[in-house]
Amino acid sequence: MTAPMLKIEGLRASYGAIEALKGVDVEIHEGEIVTLIGANGAGKSTLLMSMCGKPKPSAGRVIFEGRDITGMTTHHIMRLGIAQSPEGRRIFPRMTVLENLRMGAVVTDPAHFDQDLERAFTMFPRLKERQNQRGGTLSGGEQQMLAIARALMSRPRLLLLDEPSLGLAPIIVRQIFQVIREINAEQGMTVFLVEQNAFHALKLAHRAYVLAGGKVQMSGTSAELLGNEEVRAAYLEGGH
Repeated sequence: MTAPMLKIEGLRASYGAIEALKGVDVEIHEGEIVTLIGANGAGKSTLLMSMCGKPKPSAGRVIFEGRDITGMTTHHIMRLGIAQSPEGRRIFPRMTVLENLRMGAVVTDPAHFDQDLERAFTMFPRLKERQNQRGGTLSGGEQQMLAIARALMSRPRLLLLDEPSLGLAPIIVRQIFQVIREINAEQGMTVFLVEQNAFHALKLAHRAYVLAGGKVQMSGTSAELLGNEEVRAAYLEGGH
């Protein structure tokens, strides 16, 4: 088997005296959708943020395409081909949709901008309608679309998605997950998805990891975890 695109080895990270990650190991191969599921406070978002340099890991390594990127600055990591759509969207509220998308494209060749913009508008037609509207005036679903589109404007090889379904109506969630499925199938985009909605995540992903208490407790194909009684009881049937 080829070497993984992303390899996380023994990653530990803390907020002050609280250790949020306690030695996490994850592998993602090119072209996969891999999801990380777990309850609130399990350390899921911390893992994505640590991969991007904040908080800086206290131990362990993050290897991307054979290169150790542990603790690099976020900007440097973006230039290597990783983009993140963060939890809570974090778009620029005073900028228009178009200006937000331009910000996503700053690390790429400007010659690609028009082509990439058209692709973003094809994926999310609502953004084309709202392109001159300030980001802060968009609905929650539209802001999530913008956050994902902005990440894709950097032409990443690895897309990190942090809780893309959070707080959204089911119809919008289905639309966003369909776009993730399409960019993986049609563009070969590798996706690492952190998601509290375990059912949607497992239906979408090829493989999955279960994070609890800052450690990986289980991993396998999505089909295996969907059929696992522990996973069903804890994450798919209203358990915690």
